Amino acid sequence: MDFPLLPFVAFAIAGSITPGPNVLMIAAAAANSGLRATIPHMFGISTGFAAMILLVGLGLAVPLAAFPQLHHAMRWIGAAWIGWIAWQIATSPPPGEGRRRPPLRFWGAAMFQWINPKAWLLALGMTTTWANPDAALAPQFAAMAGIFWLVGLPCNLAWAALGEQAGRLLRTSAQLRAFNAAMAILLVVSMLPVLFG
Repeated sequence: MDFPLLPFVAFAIAGSITPGPNVLMIAAAAANSGLRATIPHMFGISTGFAAMILLVGLGLAVPLAAFPQLHHAMRWIGAAWIGWIAWQIATSPPPGEGRRRPPLRFWGAAMFQWINPKAWLLALGMTTTWANPDAALAPQFAAMAGIFWLVGLPCNLAWAALGEQAGRLLRTSAQLRAFNAAMAILLVVSMLPVLFG
């Protein structure tokens, strides 16, 4: 390993479990649809983000660094998309009322990483900060991607379990609507440091 393993694992845990679009969407999905229905969403996040780390490390970081306007535009487009998702969560009907929106499936969650500003910031930051430029880069990025994939799954599971438990405690439609609204607000608030930090 050409980068410090244990500190990187701690970084991966912190990056995966702290509130952000992915975990807040998982909690809301599990509260509304249950943990089992959210499993493809969790695997999609881990796989999509691991692929992002690898691709960003192997070349996408260069054009984004060369054209900061592109990165800035992508950040705002991603934030707008997350705002739309927050609206979908906030207006989601409780189970048994209206048309339920299922959790994202595997490919939807994997592709969501490419418009998730927190994912971009993590991927760009880690590939430039943690990689040892004096060693072969591809194996380092592959190791980083693998670590994030392994660490991300239990972190996502923790948020899904939290969401499912919240869903069990929320016995009325009004309570579930309030929970969905709170998750939507947190989703929007989680983007503020990315946009204005």
